[in-house]
Amino acid sequence: MTPEEFQTKTGVSRETLDRLRAYADLLVKWQLRINLVGPDTVPTLWQRHFLDSAQVFPILPQPIHRLVDMGCGAGFPGLVLAIMGVPDVHLIESDARKCAFLREVARITETKITVHNARIEAVAPLGAHVVTARALAPLEKLLGWAERHLLPEGHCVFLKGKSGEDELTTASKEWNITFERIPSQTDPTGTILHLKEVRRGRAKH
Repeated sequence: MTPEEFQTKTGVSRETLDRLRAYADLLVKWQLRINLVGPDTVPTLWQRHFLDSAQVFPILPQPIHRLVDMGCGAGFPGLVLAIMGVPDVHLIESDARKCAFLREVARITETKITVHNARIEAVAPLGAHVVTARALAPLEKLLGWAERHLLPEGHCVFLKGKSGEDELTTASKEWNITFERIPSQTDPTGTILHLKEVRRGRAKH
């Protein structure tokens, strides 16, 4: 996928695309020094990482006032969503080198974000309207981490692979959640889980 194909697929403005190009250029440059993404995914960066993240944008509830991306790594999906216009994005990442990369991308692209260089459970509750995560941990664990940062009326949007359905079954034993499954645009076996009314207890849908 080319940047232009990404633009056609997502409808982002030329200015937003230029900022995402700068992000991609920095990622390729920094990848030579630190492992930001799987090396085999660099040739398919726009499909595998940028579109995978951007597909979350239309799912987000509106209005959204604060988004927290847990364990964001190289910034997917949180930093992409911030560049696309989501306000008050907080990125939680325990690796200091990745945090330095995130801050550099934010500086170059003139994107206002807050980077927390800490473990998720060590960050003070952030009162998020939306909590996101991608390729981070099983759903049951994600919900435990998200609970402290999520407002009572908040939503979780998690990008999951083929194990998503099994993870829902396991998480349902301890969590009461209203959920929606949305097919991934980038992974035939992948699912985006949009969760609301996250409470400890048995799930419903």
